[in-house]
Parts: sequence; structure tokens; C-alpha cells
Amino acid sequence: EKPSDDQLVYLMELGSAYQMAGRYKESNKIFLEADRLTEQVDYHSVSNIAMATLTSEDMIQYKGDSFEKLFINANLALNFSMMGELDSALVEARRINEKITKFRLEGRPDYEKNAFADYFSGLIWEADQKFDDAYISFETAYKLDATNPYLPADLIRSAKKARRDDTYRKWKKEFPHVVENPDWYDKNKGEIVVVILQGWGPRKQPAPENARIPRLYPVYSMTQAVKAELIPSTTKAQAESQVSKPVYNVERVAIQTLDADYGWLIARRVGSFVAKEVVADQIRQKNELLGLVAWLGMHLSDRADLRQWSLLPQTVQLARFWVPPGNYRLKLQGLEGGGAFSGDATETPELQVKA
Repeated sequence: EKPSDDQLVYLMELGSAYQMAGRYKESNKIFLEADRLTEQVDYHSVSNIAMATLTSEDMIQYKGDSFEKLFINANLALNFSMMGELDSALVEARRINEKITKFRLEGRPDYEKNAFADYFSGLIWEADQKFDDAYISFETAYKLDATNPYLPADLIRSAKKARRDDTYRKWKKEFPHVVENPDWYDKNKGEIVVVILQGWGPRKQPAPENARIPRLYPVYSMTQAVKAELIPSTTKAQAESQVSKPVYNVERVAIQTLDADYGWLIARRVGSFVAKEVVADQIRQKNELLGLVAWLGMHLSDRADLRQWSLLPQTVQLARFWVPPGNYRLKLQGLEGGGAFSGDATETPELQVKA
């Protein structure tokens, strides 16, 4: 509730906690404030840099990684979608596109651009029947991460709906294994998209080779996927089930991002070590005991910056159903890596699907 060097990370954690509790309105209030903070002028005060050089990296304001900043908007879009506010979700889709463009101009690595944020914006554009915008988002997501198992069908379907005939034929040729589903183009059908935030993202710990440098380590999760069973309540459609598929690996991106900064972090801590030695020596020349105390204080206070958005998932996964209009119940069961039931289970309130 007050400005501090840690305010952004607190806001991201609190927004996630509200989202997990199903309190989407409160979650969005927090995420919107976090988004505003990330857009402020990117600077570090001279006094904070000096303090961090002589003490620890966590004296500098936490600004978040690029993929985290995009995840703020993806979570906002997800919350608005859960609240049925599609227009507001589309605003966040536009914000994602604007940020992706900005990061591209800044020369950020592709993995930092958060393929899920762009992919989810494509789903929202398609839900609003803005098929050309949907195609552009799906294509961008494919360029960032071609491993998303849903994208081949999405590219074919959205290109056809957007009347990009040449592009449609290109993707048909590139993905001959994709069998087009007539339901994709049936205006009398609807779609249910299940978004699963699976597991926990990696955790920062001091590196074993240098306790002043952070490293990210994976967190084990028993539930590796979800079996989604869709049961009709008011239609004669058959019950069907799917196992969720990963569309974005937060763990991999977070570790790649921190590893890419490793050389820079080492250089900063080497510079910090030298600065501490110089300052302690200057004090020691005037007062031997005070110099020793200063040397001990500066070095003992130097620790790895372990701040992070720790409530991010390990992966984002999807299951998708094309169904006739009507009411449905959705049962979700967690699965271990080998496919056995993990013990996690839940059931959604009744869902209403329109044509």
C-alpha cells in the first residue's frame, strides 16, 4: 500500500493470491496497479545504486522481468474473461501486443516476450469474432514458440476465418497432419477453453558456487496435467474428456532469463567486492577497528537478491472443447507424470455455452 523497492513484487504476489481465491475484481485492481508501476520511468536512484554496491542487490528497486510484465496483462485478460467482460479482456490483449512490439524494438530475446500472453490474446480476439486480429496473435505466438500443440490448428482455422486464402493454403501444406474440424466453422456451435495454471514456478536460491548470486531451481509438482471431463446437463451431446496440453513453460523461460543475466550479475558483484575493499581500506587508515567493523558489515550484508514473482505456475496448459449450445459441468482431475490420478480434483459450477 506504500511505495518501496519491493512494492511491485508484493503487488504481483497479492494479485495472484486473489486470482487463486476466485476474487477476480480484487485481483484486477492489484494487477492494474502493478502494470502502472512497470510503466513508470525505468531508473534506479544514484543513492540506491551506491547502497547496493556497498551492501546487497536487493537494495535496488525490483522491476520485474520482461516475461513477468507480460504475465500481468495475461492475468488481467484471464480475470476479465472469467468475469465475462470480454471488451476489457480485449483491452489487455491490445496492451500485450503493444508491449511485445516495444520489447521487439528493444531487441529482447524471443523467450522474454511471453508466447502465452500473445496466444491468449489470440483466443480472446477469436471469441470476439475479430478473426484477422486473432490470426496475427496466433502467428506471433508461433514465431515466439512453435512447440504449442494447438497452434497448427489455430493458424489454419484463423487464417480461413480471416479470409487469408493464400496463408490458409500455406499452413495447410505445412501442417498436413491437421484434420480440420467442421465444428470450427459451424456458427451453431460454441467452444469451452479450459486454462490450467499447473504447479509452481522455479524458486530463487543462492548459487552454490557464489552465495551472492541467485539461481533458479525447479519445484516438484505431483500434478503434471489435468484430465478435463465435460458432462452435458441440458443437451444430448456425448460426455467427452481431454488431457490438458502445455502451451507455455514458465519454469524454462524464468531459468533462461536469469541465466542470460548471470554474466552481468557476476560483473556487478565483482565491482561491489572491489568497492567494499576500497572503502574499508580508507576507513582502516584512519581507525583500524572501525575499518574492520565496516569490512565485516559490508561483506556480511552482501547476499543474493531472491525477490521474484513466486506464485507464477510451472506451466500453462489448455484443454479445448467444441460443443453444441447448452449447459455443461466440467470435472477436473490432476494426473501424475505417468497418467495416474494425483489426488487433486475439482468441479466447476455449471457452464452455459452459446452458439
